[in-house]
Amino acid sequence: MILLAIVVAAFTGNIPALTNAAIESAREAVMLCITILGVLSMWTGLLTVADRAGMVKTLSRKLKPTLRYLFPELGRNHPAHEPIATNFIANILGLGWAATPSGIMAMKALQKDNPSKDTATKSMRMFMVINMSSLQLVTISVVAYRTQYGSANPSEIIGPGLIITMATTVIAVAFCKVLERFNL
Repeated sequence: MILLAIVVAAFTGNIPALTNAAIESAREAVMLCITILGVLSMWTGLLTVADRAGMVKTLSRKLKPTLRYLFPELGRNHPAHEPIATNFIANILGLGWAATPSGIMAMKALQKDNPSKDTATKSMRMFMVINMSSLQLVTISVVAYRTQYGSANPSEIIGPGLIITMATTVIAVAFCKVLERFNL
């Protein structure tokens, strides 16, 4: 596409406009990255403070009944519970970037109990479906984008976003449970 744009600009005599557009787009990209970096730093810092204050462990314990329902084949003290809970907490806060390491740790812990290493277990499938449904209470990246582009009320997306992510997660979990029930 870039090559095509250069060729078309050359034939139509719009090379200066193309150059200006490229410079402006690069400037906007850098500004957007700086905005997202600031928001990401703030929320990741808050998650780190919450972790050091013991809030993540407390929330993980509070999530145990939910985790037992979602992952019934895991024992009460399975090593995957804490990284799964940490992943869910980070995703709920809209920190998909911070959720990735705990998600990888959770999948590794789940894989250890997997008798068929080339096929995902029920727990692995449920974990992936919940992650893909994108449960978020605070849609940090969307708020950051809206702030960067001058929205009058960048946080107005939080309510509708919450409703949609809750709906998609409930539907995804129900779908998984139905498939599990019929061994599909």
